[in-house]
Amino acid sequence: MPGGQRLVRLGVVGGRRGSNFSSALAHLKDRVQLTAVCDPKEEVRDRWRQNQPDLALFGDWHELLRHGVCDALLIATPMQVHAEQAIAAMRAGCDVLSEVPACLNPQEAEELIKTVERTGRLYMMAENYCYRREHMMVQRMIDAGVFGELTYAEGMYLHDCRGLKFEADGALTWRGQLAHEMPRCNYYPTHSLGPIAQWLALGRQDALESVYSLATPGLCMADYVQRRFGERHPGALVDYWRRGDGASCLLRTRKGRVIHLRTDTSSARPHHMHSHELQGTRGCYRTAAVPDEPPLVWLDAISAEANPSCGAEQADVHGGDLRRFEPLWQYADRFEHPRWRQSGDQARAAGHGGGDFFVLEDFVGAVRGEIANPIDIYDAVAWSSISWLSAESARTERAVLAPDYRRGRAGGQGARPRA
Repeated sequence: MPGGQRLVRLGVVGGRRGSNFSSALAHLKDRVQLTAVCDPKEEVRDRWRQNQPDLALFGDWHELLRHGVCDALLIATPMQVHAEQAIAAMRAGCDVLSEVPACLNPQEAEELIKTVERTGRLYMMAENYCYRREHMMVQRMIDAGVFGELTYAEGMYLHDCRGLKFEADGALTWRGQLAHEMPRCNYYPTHSLGPIAQWLALGRQDALESVYSLATPGLCMADYVQRRFGERHPGALVDYWRRGDGASCLLRTRKGRVIHLRTDTSSARPHHMHSHELQGTRGCYRTAAVPDEPPLVWLDAISAEANPSCGAEQADVHGGDLRRFEPLWQYADRFEHPRWRQSGDQARAAGHGGGDFFVLEDFVGAVRGEIANPIDIYDAVAWSSISWLSAESARTERAVLAPDYRRGRAGGQGARPRA
């Protein structure tokens, strides 16, 4: 909406996850009004009713759409229904902010694209990892050229979700159903790929070319079930877990860059949900080995100038390299993203490393016509496509070509958070 005058009436489908956006909604109250929440569980609706008694509350998302109480919808439901709900919402006249991934198969991807193009509604994928402080700061460093030409990146989502895949009696939750039914694949790629896609300007200056994937068998899942529910539970068998424990993918871009993605939500380990690395001709960025340590950086020119004793050409008497990574935050004065300088405190209160705050702020801004859509439908389906492309690669044991979903169509802001 040009001029940015409209107060966006927002509905939320998925009241439990949707509650994480409450602080961001409060901060944006002059631009967005929460009007409706849908969740099938009565206890979730009761919590919303106690806090905001004027909300329209629904147990069925179809009813929410039929009542016309919102003109934008935040989809925060299990991933199996993201595409179905987004398509229905856009056909009902709503703009959509969808949690990740956007879709789970190529048919859903094509229908999402067709629906956006036919209805003219705005679709944005809520990839909150793109808005983490360190990821936005790295983008500023890339823009400044301190990494040189980018050559390699990796992203890993390592989150032990075994306990979330079962009800107390051993029945499968929606996460468990996915682990049981999906073929071996990287089923949850966008947290890993989203920031990398922005750094490498995929879909703009470069594009995905091919995907090669391998997956491990479901040994961790079977062992967990045996110990928790006993050997008579069907999940005590390794083959029950068709998706396996984890998957690793090698992606190649048209410029010859290599991307390594890994997703594992079944192995026994502490959470490390946002592990990334970026390599360029003149420097490197990497997440720390454990979450409570700072991210690290090495910049050939800058790091060596600041620390002459560990410059690029320095070596000890045995020929060892004396260079050492530096904390990324050491360069915050120079490269901190302006939005984090201005709204960092509000962002940290919103969760997911600040991502929930900025992703909602950008969606509202895009709906109101204040900014271009930063993560549009073509980015959403391209990043989500790793799921089915990796499944095909694992099945055939061959690299699979990646479709060009943009097909020459222009993007919003280069698939990146706005400055």
